[in-house]
Amino acid sequence: MKDLADLAAYQQLNTQRPIKTKRNRWNVPISDFAKLTHNPIRAIVEGLNIQPHPDKPLIALSIGDPTTFGNLKPSSETIEAIRQVIDEGTGNGYAAANGHLEAREAVAQYVQHQGPVTANDVILCSGCSSALDLCISVLGGQGKNLLVPKPGFSIYRTLAEGFGIECRSYDLLPERNWEANLVQLEKLIDENTCGLVVTNPGNPCGSVFSRSHLEAIVDIAERHYLPIVADEIYEHFVFPGHEFHAVSSVSRTVPVLSCGGLTKRFLVPGWRMGWIIVHDRGNVMEEVRRGLANLSVRILGSNTIIQRALPAILQNTPPEFFEDLVATLHRHAEVAYKSIKQIRGLNPIMPGGAMYMMVGIDIEHFPAFDTDLSFVEALVHEQSVFCLPGQCFEYPNYIRLVLTVPEEMIVEAVKRLAEFCDQHYKIDDEKLLEHQNGLLAQLNKLE
Repeated sequence: MKDLADLAAYQQLNTQRPIKTKRNRWNVPISDFAKLTHNPIRAIVEGLNIQPHPDKPLIALSIGDPTTFGNLKPSSETIEAIRQVIDEGTGNGYAAANGHLEAREAVAQYVQHQGPVTANDVILCSGCSSALDLCISVLGGQGKNLLVPKPGFSIYRTLAEGFGIECRSYDLLPERNWEANLVQLEKLIDENTCGLVVTNPGNPCGSVFSRSHLEAIVDIAERHYLPIVADEIYEHFVFPGHEFHAVSSVSRTVPVLSCGGLTKRFLVPGWRMGWIIVHDRGNVMEEVRRGLANLSVRILGSNTIIQRALPAILQNTPPEFFEDLVATLHRHAEVAYKSIKQIRGLNPIMPGGAMYMMVGIDIEHFPAFDTDLSFVEALVHEQSVFCLPGQCFEYPNYIRLVLTVPEEMIVEAVKRLAEFCDQHYKIDDEKLLEHQNGLLAQLNKLE
């Protein structure tokens, strides 16, 4: 009876309570941040009509995960380091938001090639994407703009636009092995430019910048007092004839936030272990350091099992492991490049490192296709070969190939690509007639 009396009293009170809102139905809006955030690659790929040939197994040269096909595996030392931490139970609790001290000390030692670094300069993150997120979040905001490479990794735009940050694209030049167009880059800078993203080695191009080119980029940043966010997740992924130079190693005064991690070089992208290295030139980044510390607490730090294993992973993985991995990717790149070079209508650009190759399409010689998007759709439909179209990287009439698939799959994929292009390649009739008349004129001269 008491419960019924209490319920009746509550109902009476509720009817007397004034209504403070005009809500009369469910309407659960989302934030402006969520509305503005999108993944360009996902948006483009979901819009494609991907229907593989029923009689040919799909070869996906589109996935930037080196572990997808199982041919590339982490070292036994890496696996053993994790196993030991799990057995000992030392990674089950929380860590400081910026990471365990021992783990940060190990990273600081690992990245000494970047310049003088201590554990206080290291922030551990949930993957390199999280590191980039923190860097863009701490530097930018509504009304600011960020310089990003084109073609470039789409996540920079994904991370920036949610905050109302405008992304301004500076061009990478295929005829110069994807070096930045420095004149155009500098013209993009204004009072609201909050940072410059430099990706080296590069995705999607596989570019590796020379020291002199990096110095020229840093000089621009120095003239305009512009901090650099260096996406260096592919550091040391360089092929013979090229050398990796960290952006911070060529900077005299420009502050650099270097983003890296275990993801690609150690072949463990799912472990989500990345880091930010704060290279503070002239002690101008104290506020940025505090901002990064504030942002780090949003997720209460990264995976502590991996943190505990970091010292052993970084110290015990043998150089031969990395050498073999780079040699494999270089061999795959050479196989793909040499074969695609022979295909009419395609123009591959040999990468200097990373895991990717960009291939230009002479779209005018493929009249059946209006764009790289329709080219890719037809390639999947007829040959079951899927590459990401260049528009995913704001660079139309190109495709990106991933080089981490098994070599035999690369050989088969290129064979199918050649068959596809041979079937669809056309020569403009007027140009062909002009070419034939030119040959006839040369023969007449010889007579």
